[in-house]
Amino acid sequence: MNLDTPRRAVVQVVDQESLDEMLQALKQNTETLAVDTERASGFRYSQRAYLVQIGLAEGDIYLIDPVALDECSPGWNKLVAAEINTRSWLLHAATQDIPCLTELGFRSESIIDTELAARLAGYEKVGLGSMVLEVLDLELAKEHSASDWSVRPLQASLLNYAALDVDVLHDLWAEIEKSLAAQSKTQWAIEEFAALQNFKPKPVAQEPWRNLPGLSRVKDQVKLKAAAALWLVRDEIASETDLAPGRLIPDRSIMAAVDKVPRSKHELSQNKLFQGRASRSKLGVWWDAIENSRNLEILPAPEHTGALPNHKSWERRFPEAHVRLKIVRELVMAKAVELVVPVENLLTPEFLRRVCYEPETDLAAQLHTLGARNWQIEITAEVIAEGLVLAEAENSLPQTP
Repeated sequence: MNLDTPRRAVVQVVDQESLDEMLQALKQNTETLAVDTERASGFRYSQRAYLVQIGLAEGDIYLIDPVALDECSPGWNKLVAAEINTRSWLLHAATQDIPCLTELGFRSESIIDTELAARLAGYEKVGLGSMVLEVLDLELAKEHSASDWSVRPLQASLLNYAALDVDVLHDLWAEIEKSLAAQSKTQWAIEEFAALQNFKPKPVAQEPWRNLPGLSRVKDQVKLKAAAALWLVRDEIASETDLAPGRLIPDRSIMAAVDKVPRSKHELSQNKLFQGRASRSKLGVWWDAIENSRNLEILPAPEHTGALPNHKSWERRFPEAHVRLKIVRELVMAKAVELVVPVENLLTPEFLRRVCYEPETDLAAQLHTLGARNWQIEITAEVIAEGLVLAEAENSLPQTP
Protein backbone atom coordinates (compact mmCIF):
# COMPACT_ATOMS: atom_id res chain seq x y z
CA MET A 1 0.00 0.00 0.00
CA ASN A 2 1.29 3.46 -0.88
CA LEU A 3 1.61 5.80 2.08
CA ASP A 4 1.31 9.18 0.36
CA THR A 5 0.38 11.34 3.33
CA PRO A 6 1.07 11.07 7.08
CA ARG A 7 -1.50 9.21 9.11
CA ARG A 8 -1.45 11.81 11.86
CA ALA A 9 -1.77 15.56 12.06
CA VAL A 10 1.34 17.51 11.09
CA VAL A 11 2.27 20.82 12.72
CA GLN A 12 4.86 23.15 11.21
CA VAL A 13 6.85 24.77 14.01
CA VAL A 14 7.80 28.10 12.48
CA ASP A 15 6.80 30.75 15.05
CA GLN A 16 6.31 31.27 18.77
CA GLU A 17 2.71 30.08 18.71
CA SER A 18 3.48 26.73 17.05
CA LEU A 19 6.61 26.37 19.21
CA ASP A 20 4.52 26.78 22.37
CA GLU A 21 2.02 24.25 21.04
CA MET A 22 4.75 21.68 20.49
CA LEU A 23 6.40 22.31 23.87
CA GLN A 24 3.08 21.78 25.62
CA ALA A 25 2.52 18.51 23.76
CA LEU A 26 6.02 17.34 24.66
CA LYS A 27 5.46 18.11 28.34
CA GLN A 28 2.47 15.78 28.29
CA ASN A 29 4.32 13.03 26.42
CA THR A 30 6.55 10.51 28.19
CA GLU A 31 6.91 8.02 25.35
CA THR A 32 9.82 7.48 22.98
CA LEU A 33 10.11 10.20 20.34
CA ALA A 34 10.63 9.44 16.66
CA VAL A 35 13.30 11.87 15.47
CA ASP A 36 14.76 12.69 12.06
CA THR A 37 16.54 15.58 10.38
CA GLU A 38 16.94 16.97 6.89
CA ARG A 39 20.20 18.60 5.83
CA ALA A 40 21.36 20.19 2.59
CA SER A 41 24.38 17.99 1.93
CA GLY A 42 25.69 18.54 -1.55
CA PHE A 43 24.21 22.04 -1.61
CA ARG A 44 25.56 23.82 1.48
CA TYR A 45 28.95 23.93 3.17
CA SER A 46 27.51 23.44 6.65
CA GLN A 47 25.93 20.21 7.84
CA ARG A 48 23.29 22.00 9.91
CA ALA A 49 19.76 20.66 10.22
CA TYR A 50 17.34 22.63 8.08
CA LEU A 51 14.40 20.64 9.42
CA VAL A 52 13.95 18.52 12.54
CA GLN A 53 11.05 16.10 12.65
CA ILE A 54 9.61 14.85 15.91
CA GLY A 55 6.85 12.27 16.01
CA LEU A 56 5.03 11.43 19.22
CA ALA A 57 4.12 7.81 19.84
CA GLU A 58 0.51 8.81 20.37
CA GLY A 59 0.03 12.28 18.95
CA ASP A 60 1.01 14.70 16.25
CA ILE A 61 4.10 15.09 14.11
CA TYR A 62 6.06 18.32 14.52
CA LEU A 63 8.26 19.72 11.78
CA ILE A 64 10.68 22.16 13.40
CA ASP A 65 12.06 24.83 11.06
CA PRO A 66 15.34 26.10 12.60
CA VAL A 67 15.67 28.81 9.96
CA ALA A 68 12.31 30.38 10.82
CA LEU A 69 12.72 29.94 14.58
CA ASP A 70 16.18 31.51 14.60
CA GLU A 71 14.56 34.71 13.34
CA CYS A 72 11.51 34.88 15.60
CA SER A 73 12.41 32.90 18.73
CA PRO A 74 16.11 33.15 19.68
CA GLY A 75 17.00 30.40 22.16
CA TRP A 76 14.20 28.17 20.92
CA ASN A 77 16.56 25.17 20.76
CA LYS A 78 17.27 25.35 24.50
CA LEU A 79 13.53 25.18 25.22
CA VAL A 80 13.16 22.18 22.95
CA ALA A 81 16.26 20.48 24.36
CA ALA A 82 14.86 20.78 27.88
CA GLU A 83 11.89 18.65 26.77
CA ILE A 84 13.36 16.12 24.35
CA ASN A 85 16.79 15.41 25.84
CA THR A 86 15.20 13.55 28.73
CA ARG A 87 13.22 11.26 26.40
CA SER A 88 14.30 8.17 24.52
CA TRP A 89 14.75 8.75 20.78
CA LEU A 90 13.92 6.51 17.86
CA LEU A 91 15.98 7.16 14.72
CA HIS A 92 16.87 5.38 11.49
CA ALA A 93 20.63 5.48 10.75
CA ALA A 94 21.28 7.55 13.87
CA THR A 95 24.91 8.41 13.11
CA GLN A 96 23.74 10.51 10.16
CA ASP A 97 21.55 12.68 12.39
CA ILE A 98 23.48 12.81 15.67
CA PRO A 99 26.04 15.47 14.60
CA CYS A 100 23.52 18.10 13.48
CA LEU A 101 21.23 17.36 16.43
CA THR A 102 24.18 17.79 18.79
CA GLU A 103 24.96 21.11 17.11
CA LEU A 104 21.50 22.29 18.17
CA GLY A 105 22.07 21.11 21.74
CA PHE A 106 19.86 18.05 21.34
CA ARG A 107 21.25 14.85 22.87
CA SER A 108 19.32 11.92 24.25
CA GLU A 109 20.78 9.50 26.77
CA SER A 110 18.80 6.67 25.19
CA ILE A 111 18.76 6.04 21.44
CA ILE A 112 17.14 3.27 19.43
CA ASP A 113 18.38 2.93 15.86
CA THR A 114 16.00 0.99 13.61
CA GLU A 115 18.58 0.62 10.82
CA LEU A 116 21.16 -0.85 13.19
CA ALA A 117 18.51 -3.05 14.77
CA ALA A 118 17.44 -4.28 11.33
CA ARG A 119 21.01 -5.28 10.55
CA LEU A 120 21.22 -7.29 13.75
CA ALA A 121 17.85 -8.88 13.02
CA GLY A 122 19.16 -10.13 9.69
CA TYR A 123 17.25 -8.00 7.20
CA GLU A 124 19.08 -7.70 3.87
CA LYS A 125 17.84 -4.26 2.79
CA VAL A 126 17.93 -1.83 5.70
CA GLY A 127 17.14 1.51 4.05
CA LEU A 128 14.03 3.09 5.54
CA GLY A 129 11.96 2.69 2.38
CA SER A 130 12.92 -0.96 1.96
CA MET A 131 12.30 -1.74 5.63
CA VAL A 132 8.89 -0.09 5.70
CA LEU A 133 7.85 -1.96 2.56
CA GLU A 134 9.05 -5.35 3.82
CA VAL A 135 7.96 -5.05 7.44
CA LEU A 136 4.87 -2.83 7.29
CA ASP A 137 3.82 -3.40 3.67
CA LEU A 138 3.80 0.36 3.12
CA GLU A 139 5.53 2.11 0.24
CA LEU A 140 7.14 5.47 0.96
CA ALA A 141 7.93 7.94 -1.80
CA LYS A 142 11.67 8.76 -1.59
CA GLU A 143 11.99 11.22 -4.46
CA HIS A 144 13.02 14.09 -2.17
CA SER A 145 15.93 12.38 -0.40
CA ALA A 146 18.48 14.48 -2.31
CA SER A 147 16.59 17.79 -2.21
CA ASP A 148 17.98 21.15 -1.13
CA TRP A 149 16.37 21.56 2.27
CA SER A 150 17.89 25.01 2.75
CA VAL A 151 15.51 26.58 0.23
CA ARG A 152 12.59 28.54 1.67
CA PRO A 153 9.66 28.25 1.58
CA LEU A 154 9.69 24.46 1.76
CA GLN A 155 7.29 22.88 -0.69
CA ALA A 156 4.31 20.95 0.64
CA SER A 157 5.63 17.78 -1.00
CA LEU A 158 8.92 18.12 0.92
CA LEU A 159 7.14 18.63 4.23
CA ASN A 160 4.96 15.62 3.49
CA TYR A 161 8.03 13.50 2.76
CA ALA A 162 9.73 14.62 5.97
CA ALA A 163 6.68 13.85 8.10
CA LEU A 164 6.33 10.35 6.68
CA ASP A 165 9.86 9.43 7.82
CA VAL A 166 8.91 9.75 11.49
CA ASP A 167 5.29 8.65 11.04
CA VAL A 168 6.40 5.03 10.48
CA LEU A 169 9.25 4.68 12.98
CA HIS A 170 7.27 3.54 16.02
CA ASP A 171 5.45 0.84 14.01
CA LEU A 172 8.70 -0.24 12.39
CA TRP A 173 10.53 -0.56 15.69
CA ALA A 174 7.70 -2.61 17.20
CA GLU A 175 8.11 -5.23 14.49
CA ILE A 176 11.91 -5.26 14.50
CA GLU A 177 11.88 -5.57 18.29
CA LYS A 178 9.77 -8.72 17.98
CA SER A 179 12.22 -10.16 15.46
CA LEU A 180 15.19 -9.45 17.74
CA ALA A 181 13.45 -11.10 20.68
CA ALA A 182 12.52 -14.17 18.62
CA GLN A 183 16.20 -14.60 17.69
CA SER A 184 17.52 -13.89 21.20
CA LYS A 185 19.32 -10.80 19.90
CA THR A 186 17.73 -8.18 22.13
CA GLN A 187 20.85 -7.84 24.29
CA TRP A 188 22.93 -7.28 21.16
CA ALA A 189 20.77 -4.34 20.23
CA ILE A 190 20.86 -2.91 23.76
CA GLU A 191 24.67 -2.90 23.71
CA GLU A 192 24.83 -1.41 20.23
CA PHE A 193 22.39 1.37 21.14
CA ALA A 194 24.42 2.16 24.26
CA ALA A 195 27.54 2.49 22.13
CA LEU A 196 25.82 5.16 20.03
CA GLN A 197 26.12 7.51 23.01
CA ASN A 198 29.85 7.66 22.36
CA PHE A 199 29.55 8.26 18.63
CA LYS A 200 31.60 11.14 17.30
CA PRO A 201 32.14 12.08 13.66
CA LYS A 202 35.56 11.36 12.26
CA PRO A 203 37.82 14.31 13.14
CA VAL A 204 38.98 16.61 10.36
CA ALA A 205 42.45 15.71 9.14
CA GLN A 206 45.31 18.15 9.73
CA GLU A 207 45.66 18.50 5.98
CA PRO A 208 42.25 17.45 4.62
CA TRP A 209 43.27 18.19 1.03
CA ARG A 210 45.35 15.02 1.16
CA ASN A 211 42.06 13.08 0.99
CA LEU A 212 41.52 14.11 -2.63
CA PRO A 213 40.80 10.90 -4.57
CA GLY A 214 44.01 9.64 -6.18
CA LEU A 215 46.29 12.17 -4.51
CA SER A 216 48.02 9.53 -2.38
CA ARG A 217 49.71 8.30 -5.56
CA VAL A 218 51.13 11.75 -6.34
CA LYS A 219 54.69 12.26 -5.09
CA ASP A 220 55.70 15.36 -7.06
CA GLN A 221 55.86 18.33 -4.65
CA VAL A 222 54.83 20.84 -7.32
CA LYS A 223 51.66 18.89 -8.01
CA LEU A 224 50.95 18.34 -4.31
CA LYS A 225 51.28 22.06 -3.57
CA ALA A 226 49.03 22.97 -6.51
CA ALA A 227 46.39 20.50 -5.33
CA ALA A 228 46.59 21.83 -1.78
CA ALA A 229 46.30 25.44 -2.97
CA LEU A 230 43.24 24.71 -5.12
CA TRP A 231 41.56 22.73 -2.34
CA LEU A 232 42.22 25.41 0.27
CA VAL A 233 40.95 28.33 -1.81
CA ARG A 234 37.91 26.31 -2.84
CA ASP A 235 37.20 25.50 0.79
CA GLU A 236 37.56 29.16 1.78
CA ILE A 237 35.09 30.29 -0.89
CA ALA A 238 32.69 27.47 -0.02
CA SER A 239 32.77 28.39 3.66
CA GLU A 240 32.21 32.09 3.00
CA THR A 241 29.32 31.47 0.62
CA ASP A 242 27.90 28.41 2.44
CA LEU A 243 28.07 26.32 -0.71
CA ALA A 244 29.16 22.71 -0.96
CA PRO A 245 32.75 22.77 -2.29
CA GLY A 246 31.88 20.38 -5.09
CA ARG A 247 29.36 22.88 -6.44
CA LEU A 248 32.24 25.23 -7.22
CA ILE A 249 34.62 22.72 -8.78
CA PRO A 250 34.52 18.97 -8.05
CA ASP A 251 37.48 17.02 -6.70
CA ARG A 252 38.10 15.48 -10.10
CA SER A 253 38.69 18.97 -11.53
CA ILE A 254 41.41 19.67 -8.98
CA MET A 255 43.09 16.40 -9.89
CA ALA A 256 42.72 17.17 -13.60
CA ALA A 257 44.35 20.57 -13.09
CA VAL A 258 47.39 19.15 -11.30
CA ASP A 259 47.86 16.12 -13.51
CA LYS A 260 49.91 18.46 -15.67
CA VAL A 261 50.28 21.71 -13.77
CA PRO A 262 49.36 24.57 -16.16
CA ARG A 263 51.93 27.25 -16.93
CA SER A 264 49.36 30.00 -17.55
CA LYS A 265 45.74 30.95 -16.91
CA HIS A 266 45.03 30.36 -20.58
CA GLU A 267 46.45 26.85 -20.37
CA LEU A 268 44.24 26.14 -17.37
CA SER A 269 41.18 27.41 -19.27
CA GLN A 270 41.98 25.02 -22.13
CA ASN A 271 41.89 21.99 -19.84
CA LYS A 272 38.55 20.41 -20.79
CA LEU A 273 38.63 18.21 -17.69
CA PHE A 274 38.77 21.27 -15.44
CA GLN A 275 35.01 21.60 -14.99
CA GLY A 276 32.43 22.87 -12.53
CA ARG A 277 30.04 25.80 -12.37
CA ALA A 278 32.79 28.11 -11.08
CA SER A 279 35.63 26.66 -13.15
CA ARG A 280 35.51 29.57 -15.59
CA SER A 281 33.74 32.32 -13.63
CA LYS A 282 36.51 32.15 -11.00
CA LEU A 283 39.28 31.13 -13.35
CA GLY A 284 41.53 33.93 -12.09
CA VAL A 285 41.14 32.72 -8.51
CA TRP A 286 42.08 29.17 -9.43
CA TRP A 287 45.06 30.32 -11.49
CA ASP A 288 46.32 32.62 -8.72
CA ALA A 289 46.15 29.67 -6.31
CA ILE A 290 48.23 27.50 -8.63
CA GLU A 291 50.69 30.28 -9.45
CA ASN A 292 51.28 31.08 -5.76
CA SER A 293 51.33 27.46 -4.64
CA ARG A 294 55.12 27.26 -4.93
CA ASN A 295 55.28 29.39 -1.76
CA LEU A 296 52.84 27.15 0.10
CA GLU A 297 54.28 25.16 2.98
CA ILE A 298 52.94 21.65 3.37
CA LEU A 299 53.80 19.01 5.92
CA PRO A 300 55.59 15.81 4.97
CA ALA A 301 53.20 13.02 4.09
CA PRO A 302 51.96 11.42 7.34
CA GLU A 303 53.54 8.12 8.28
CA HIS A 304 50.30 6.85 9.84
CA THR A 305 51.97 6.04 13.14
CA GLY A 306 49.96 3.36 14.90
CA ALA A 307 47.98 2.51 11.79
CA LEU A 308 48.02 -1.00 10.40
CA PRO A 309 49.77 -1.66 7.11
CA ASN A 310 47.24 -2.14 4.32
CA HIS A 311 46.08 -5.74 4.64
CA LYS A 312 46.34 -6.16 0.85
CA SER A 313 50.12 -6.05 1.26
CA TRP A 314 50.28 -8.62 4.03
CA GLU A 315 50.74 -11.65 1.79
CA ARG A 316 54.03 -10.19 0.56
CA ARG A 317 55.21 -8.23 3.60
CA PHE A 318 53.70 -10.09 6.56
CA PRO A 319 52.89 -13.60 5.32
CA GLU A 320 52.15 -15.07 8.77
CA ALA A 321 49.64 -12.30 9.54
CA HIS A 322 48.15 -12.83 6.08
CA VAL A 323 47.55 -16.51 6.83
CA ARG A 324 46.00 -15.64 10.19
CA LEU A 325 43.66 -13.10 8.62
CA LYS A 326 42.65 -15.42 5.79
CA ILE A 327 41.75 -18.31 8.08
CA VAL A 328 40.19 -16.30 10.89
CA ARG A 329 38.13 -14.12 8.55
CA GLU A 330 36.64 -17.19 6.88
CA LEU A 331 35.58 -18.58 10.26
CA VAL A 332 34.10 -15.25 11.39
CA MET A 333 32.22 -14.90 8.10
CA ALA A 334 30.81 -18.39 8.51
CA LYS A 335 29.68 -17.51 12.03
CA ALA A 336 28.00 -14.36 10.72
CA VAL A 337 26.10 -16.42 8.16
CA GLU A 338 25.06 -18.87 10.87
CA LEU A 339 23.74 -16.03 13.07
CA VAL A 340 22.17 -14.17 10.15
CA VAL A 341 23.98 -10.90 10.84
CA PRO A 342 26.30 -8.86 8.60
CA VAL A 343 29.91 -9.77 9.29
CA GLU A 344 30.83 -6.10 9.81
CA ASN A 345 28.24 -5.92 12.60
CA LEU A 346 29.43 -9.14 14.16
CA LEU A 347 32.89 -7.59 14.46
CA THR A 348 34.35 -4.38 13.06
CA PRO A 349 36.75 -5.39 10.24
CA GLU A 350 39.48 -3.13 11.62
CA PHE A 351 39.32 -4.95 14.97
CA LEU A 352 39.65 -8.30 13.24
CA ARG A 353 42.67 -7.14 11.23
CA ARG A 354 44.39 -5.77 14.33
CA VAL A 355 43.92 -9.02 16.24
CA CYS A 356 45.26 -11.03 13.31
CA TYR A 357 48.20 -8.71 12.76
CA GLU A 358 49.38 -8.90 16.34
CA PRO A 359 47.26 -11.27 18.47
CA GLU A 360 47.56 -11.05 22.23
CA THR A 361 47.29 -13.89 24.70
CA ASP A 362 43.99 -12.63 26.14
CA LEU A 363 41.88 -12.17 23.00
CA ALA A 364 38.80 -11.09 24.94
CA ALA A 365 40.73 -8.32 26.66
CA GLN A 366 42.30 -7.25 23.36
CA LEU A 367 38.90 -7.04 21.66
CA HIS A 368 37.47 -5.11 24.59
CA THR A 369 40.33 -2.61 24.44
CA LEU A 370 39.73 -2.13 20.73
CA GLY A 371 36.08 -1.30 21.41
CA ALA A 372 34.19 -4.51 20.69
CA ARG A 373 30.89 -4.97 22.54
CA ASN A 374 30.48 -7.77 25.09
CA TRP A 375 28.10 -9.71 22.84
CA GLN A 376 30.61 -9.54 19.99
CA ILE A 377 33.44 -10.72 22.22
CA GLU A 378 31.42 -13.63 23.59
CA ILE A 379 30.74 -14.86 20.06
CA THR A 380 33.95 -14.08 18.20
CA ALA A 381 36.77 -14.58 20.72
CA GLU A 382 36.40 -18.35 20.62
CA VAL A 383 36.09 -18.37 16.83
CA ILE A 384 39.21 -16.20 16.45
CA ALA A 385 41.15 -18.41 18.86
CA GLU A 386 40.24 -21.47 16.81
CA GLY A 387 41.38 -19.73 13.65
CA LEU A 388 44.68 -18.65 15.18
CA VAL A 389 45.47 -22.24 16.13
CA LEU A 390 44.79 -23.38 12.57
CA ALA A 391 46.89 -20.51 11.22
CA GLU A 392 49.79 -21.34 13.52
CA ALA A 393 49.77 -24.90 12.24
CA GLU A 394 49.79 -23.70 8.63
CA ASN A 395 52.56 -21.22 9.31
CA SER A 396 54.64 -23.98 10.86
CA LEU A 397 54.62 -26.06 7.68
CA PRO A 398 57.82 -26.05 5.61
CA GLN A 399 57.72 -23.37 2.95
CA THR A 400 57.65 -24.55 -0.63
CA PRO A 401 60.71 -23.20 -2.50
